[in-house]
Amino acid sequence: MKRIMLLGSGELGKEFVISAKHLGCYVIAVDSYEGAPAMQVADKHAVCNMLDPDELRYVIGFYKPDIVVPEIEAIRTEVLQEFEDDGMQIVPSAYAVNATMNRDTIRNIASGLGIRTAKFAYAESAEELTHRAAEIGYPVVVKPVMSSSGKGQSVVESFSDIVAAWDYAVANSRGDRVKVIVEEFINFHTEVTLLTVKQKAAATMFCSPIGHYQERGDYQWSWQNEELGDLLTNEQYMTACMIARKVTDHLGGAGLFGVEFFITDDEVIFSELSPRPHDTGMVTLVSQSLTEFDIHARAILGLPIPEIEYRGGASAVVLGKGNGRVKSYTGVDTAMELGCDVRIFGKADSRPYRRMAVVLGKNLSTTKLAASKIEIIC
Repeated sequence: MKRIMLLGSGELGKEFVISAKHLGCYVIAVDSYEGAPAMQVADKHAVCNMLDPDELRYVIGFYKPDIVVPEIEAIRTEVLQEFEDDGMQIVPSAYAVNATMNRDTIRNIASGLGIRTAKFAYAESAEELTHRAAEIGYPVVVKPVMSSSGKGQSVVESFSDIVAAWDYAVANSRGDRVKVIVEEFINFHTEVTLLTVKQKAAATMFCSPIGHYQERGDYQWSWQNEELGDLLTNEQYMTACMIARKVTDHLGGAGLFGVEFFITDDEVIFSELSPRPHDTGMVTLVSQSLTEFDIHARAILGLPIPEIEYRGGASAVVLGKGNGRVKSYTGVDTAMELGCDVRIFGKADSRPYRRMAVVLGKNLSTTKLAASKIEIIC
């Protein structure tokens, strides 16, 4: 039985714990607050400020896991490197976790590998952001270099919006770096996540692409179809696979990566990368024979991954609207009557735009309708 420590215990971590438990693992879930979703299904849990190196060293040293699985970016990654140097497995690797913790590092890596990205620059003040945006040309997209699920992202149409974009990015930044990335606005027709799996003793594999739609930089719904051509051409898919393989080979280790792309009529443009299951990949809870969480668990344990069977499906999130302690959910029965499944994450507190649940269904229109029926009562 492998002893796994999960750093970050949100809804994605919760599903990973369930998959790891199915494979006989013992899981310790860690987060900055009590009662996080993954804590509710783990064997043990601990509360820790993962940006405090001493606290992080203590909790890892106390529980002595065989494997450490980060679920979030806001971690003192130099501590993970220390434990990896001592022989502990860090997923997918300490270098990969460090390189993807900040958008600037992974974007620099992709650019250095000769991969097409949006034109980009960095800024550490609103004044510097003004200059960099003018150099790239409006409209631009502004994001914190470190955030969760795309929070803090905005599209800036003109000089007059710069200060608001800076304030929004800084307010939603995680970690201790006051720095933003500004990039050209890509006129894409589809955003795609390509789940890329690096295995210990087998070739890199790719899942069928997942389309997704975002608002405020956070995904709202995603879909995965049985036929590749519904999202991108075979040539575009092969290009995306080539890019994903090049970046993940550079990062190393074993596990599932969520690699995001902008798809235009004539280009496949690298956008982001997460070295862990991806929020848009929650659709795999209904659309694949093995979920992204099952695949991640198998990859890090070095277990065989069979050929994935696809049946198509969609996901749509349920967001909080007000602030307060959650009392109940209404409309779950209505959503289910539409033929959909509902996964409530178990977060005790609601706030505007906080992801509280996900609805899973066979097609996008019905799934979005079902999600709209659910209300959170505070």
